[in-house]
Amino acid sequence: MTNNKEQKDVVIDIRKKLEGVGPAVTEGCSIYRVPFDIRKHNEDAYTPKIVSIGPLHHNTHPRLQSMERHKLIYCKAFLERTKTSLDNWIRYIEEIEPDFRRCYSDTLEFRKEELVQIILVDSGFIFELFWKGYHEEIEKGTFLSIPLIEDTIAVDLLLFENQLPFYVLNHLFTQSFTTTSSDGGVLQMPQLKVEDRTEVLFRNMVALEQCHYPHESFITDYVVILDFLINTSRDVETLVQQKVLVNWTGDTETVVNLFNSLAKNISQSDINCNYYTLSEDLSHFYDNICNKLKSTLRRDYCNSPWQTAATTAAIVLLILSVIQTVCSVLSVLPQK
Repeated sequence: MTNNKEQKDVVIDIRKKLEGVGPAVTEGCSIYRVPFDIRKHNEDAYTPKIVSIGPLHHNTHPRLQSMERHKLIYCKAFLERTKTSLDNWIRYIEEIEPDFRRCYSDTLEFRKEELVQIILVDSGFIFELFWKGYHEEIEKGTFLSIPLIEDTIAVDLLLFENQLPFYVLNHLFTQSFTTTSSDGGVLQMPQLKVEDRTEVLFRNMVALEQCHYPHESFITDYVVILDFLINTSRDVETLVQQKVLVNWTGDTETVVNLFNSLAKNISQSDINCNYYTLSEDLSHFYDNICNKLKSTLRRDYCNSPWQTAATTAAIVLLILSVIQTVCSVLSVLPQK
């Protein structure tokens, strides 16, 4: 009798779990947890420090709680300034709530009412923060006006897991305002400023591509190329001299370690053909013996104006000496 009851309980329990399981991850999913093999290299690079946006990090750490009040203040300011109907926002968010859940790879353990509040408050906060930042109206002396806080929030808003779907933000924002190469062996690259936040930004962009754009991984390809180019401190110094990099870290070894670690545990189904062609062109140029000789001449004998002048003078003297020797030999030869 007891065994039958226990068996029924197990069946009921399993049935509840099966019925309560969320939908499978589909193409509509655009916000993921960073895979473990990528995350393990720097956990902090994917975790917000001050402000959580969206459901994945909501109420996950005490340090994020103090910003909840500021988010409410900013959201209220945006709604009042734009005269946005709160009811319209709530109505729209309630309608798209099931689709919203499918945008995340995790099953969201929030009741509908909780999720609506998260979306509404976080959206209003982002809009008002951007508006105040653009118009330089963040009040001096407030918590959010502290430069360190401003910079940290800016980085938090770029984290891969710390996001709201763009279509939701776009609709709410619209609703508010409608109701109111290689050339001849020379590597040409856009200049990149390497600073303290560079690692966090690149890690989150690479994580996004690894999860959502595996066949359009332009940032990942760029990281792989930099990893290919940078292996020693001297490589960093060369790229700085050629104005490819601006090193604000103050240490070349830090830059080497940064780009060598960014490419770890990432997969590439195919590299962009432009990057592949670039690598091939550079390799062929480097292997050409004439180019190596020209490079050695530039590096060892024409490294400065004085060195160039001295080298030129030495070549001229050598030529004159050869001419003089030839003339001397010709002068002693018997005349016919």
